[in-house]
Amino acid sequence: MSRSVRLSAEIPAHVPDLARFATNVAARIDGGLWPMEASTGHDAPIFLSRAPGRLDVMGGIADYSGSLVLQWPIRESTRVALRPWRERRLSITSIGQNSAERHVDVPLDLVADAARSYDDVRAWFAADPSRHWAAYVAGVFHVLAREHGARFSTGGAILVESDVPEGKGVSSSAAIEAATMEAVVRAWDLSLEPKVRAIRCQQVENLIVGAPCGVMDQMASICGEAGSLMALLCQPAEFKGSVRLPHELRVWGIDSGIRHAVTGADYGAVRVGAFMGYRILADLARLRAVAGDRDGHVRVEDPHWHGYLANVGGAAFRAFEAEIPDVIEGRAFLTRYQGTTDLVTRVDPAHRYAVRTPTAHPIYEHERVTEWAHLLGTASPVDAARLGTLMYESHASYSACGLGSDGTDRLVSLARSAGSVRGIHGAKITGGGSGGTVAILADANAGEAVRGIADAYSAGTGHHAYIFEGTSPGAASIGTIRLDPA
Repeated sequence: MSRSVRLSAEIPAHVPDLARFATNVAARIDGGLWPMEASTGHDAPIFLSRAPGRLDVMGGIADYSGSLVLQWPIRESTRVALRPWRERRLSITSIGQNSAERHVDVPLDLVADAARSYDDVRAWFAADPSRHWAAYVAGVFHVLAREHGARFSTGGAILVESDVPEGKGVSSSAAIEAATMEAVVRAWDLSLEPKVRAIRCQQVENLIVGAPCGVMDQMASICGEAGSLMALLCQPAEFKGSVRLPHELRVWGIDSGIRHAVTGADYGAVRVGAFMGYRILADLARLRAVAGDRDGHVRVEDPHWHGYLANVGGAAFRAFEAEIPDVIEGRAFLTRYQGTTDLVTRVDPAHRYAVRTPTAHPIYEHERVTEWAHLLGTASPVDAARLGTLMYESHASYSACGLGSDGTDRLVSLARSAGSVRGIHGAKITGGGSGGTVAILADANAGEAVRGIADAYSAGTGHHAYIFEGTSPGAASIGTIRLDPA
């Protein structure tokens, strides 16, 4: 640590990446490399925070339909340093380890104005692809201004460093939102519970970035515990505690090398299809619908399922299944049903949507995840074979929704072939699907078998198969570390 700054508290030993980052930040301050062009004053503090990515072990895209999800915080993380200053702008710099340095200046008046609409702020970032990435950071300020009346009379310099790879399905976006949120809340002395911080991070991604994700990623990044699965009932974000894996089992992830993005059309269309399915089920169940907050949005009075597909249950769904169309044109759907209950997406009148399969997925996925969590809570030995079967069923359901990929399918096939003889019990695609990473459940001593799967995949495809191994705590358990000028 440079002598120009001192820590307000010791950095926990189990997050050495944050300690390295603190040293890097101090060196940059000493060298005049950061903050850049700053009028901070000599006594301005620096706030450091850290948030991990996550492996989606079970639940995935069912989160926006109210499912239980089980998420594993990974070792890789995003670190943020924030130094308030007198200027009315946010100076955001990314120093990603494997990418070129990026820099964006964001006018404070854009994000600090609570009266400005989310659409206006989103349009500013979308207008220039070179600054779109900064929406994950600056969007935190606007959400806090709108939702909590936070007053930002001055801006700040923000330094971002991450080893959570982008486009791999391990929530690089949630990690940057969560780490930024943690630093901003501390720097401006705001009082928000971890659950609320996670929900606000989701709003950043939904309303400013424009990605229709659920809340599980942000909750895992903020509330996750090292070595445990975060159990979250997404109705909308009911934390069910942490579920420890038995000592004889471990979770790995293998990157397929195929980029994934929740902003992609497939993910969005599947989400729309699921909400169409809920609207049709509500009509079949004779639930009353009324006009919503905008065109294409409705509200449903639902004492049965409380607005969530996950609560329908397989038995009830099968009674209605034949009456739900395989596909429907958006225009025909809007004419008959007026809209969906989802405020994050819109039905495109010209698009033909798959409906029955995206509707079925969260209903059965919720049952699979619930059984998975129950099995972990039973006395030893845990039925690892059944856990694996449920993962393979989840992966097949992703593929049926159109969210599979050749790379992830190949990795899952290699895991099946390795089988329990080599200590591999199950595998499935993670997060939003359509590429990205495969989560693997295996014996704790099966590291060689996991590396064998990655090597075989790389040899057969030419893609480098990065292995996610290890775990780390969520942002809330570390909090924010303050650096003060010495």
